Amino acid sequence: MSDCCTGGCASGKPPVDPKYRRILWIALLVNAGMFGIELAGGWTSGSVSLLADAVDFFGDAVNYGVSLFVLALAPVWRSRTALVKGITMGTYGLFVLGAAVWHLAAGTVPEASTMGAIGFLALTANGLVAVLLFAYRNGDSDMRSVWLCTRNDAIGNVAVMLAALGVFGTGTGWPDIVVAAIMGMLGLTAARSVISQARRELKAAGVSANTRHQAATIELKRR
Repeated sequence: MSDCCTGGCASGKPPVDPKYRRILWIALLVNAGMFGIELAGGWTSGSVSLLADAVDFFGDAVNYGVSLFVLALAPVWRSRTALVKGITMGTYGLFVLGAAVWHLAAGTVPEASTMGAIGFLALTANGLVAVLLFAYRNGDSDMRSVWLCTRNDAIGNVAVMLAALGVFGTGTGWPDIVVAAIMGMLGLTAARSVISQARRELKAAGVSANTRHQAATIELKRR
């Protein structure tokens, strides 16, 4: 009832959670900053997994910005945005897999110390954002896409640190390439989940709209 009193029901727009909005702003700033750090670190160290993580940070920063923009819009627009974000996540996954193949062919051996240090910094940043977003992990498709992005980032950061340890121990680039490939597959898996939920929400919204239209038509005929 309180939602209707604030105008949420009449406008068809969900009430905006101020706390969630603040969390999205924090996530946006953290991801934008880490994108620059990991991009520089990936190039200097020759690590494909760091470069993959940097691209992921950039994509997440854009996603958080888009989520802020559609936060107060009608649910159907949030679902449409989530669909686009899911496609973007899938594109990222394909890019990472392609980069892994390229580095495999080039025989690149990255700097383990740089990988480990930046990986730990990124894990700390994503851990903070993940804790803040945990309560919203089961929301609509847009909220779920935000949570999945953060969760995958944290997993990717741990994997980068393990890859750094593997590179240090073996003196080869294989651990870095394997981790990058895993990160690419995580991106594709998350994309499938977000796209599927967004399509279900859009389908439900379409059915609801058709029902309302039919009801309005019948009412007009009765008059």
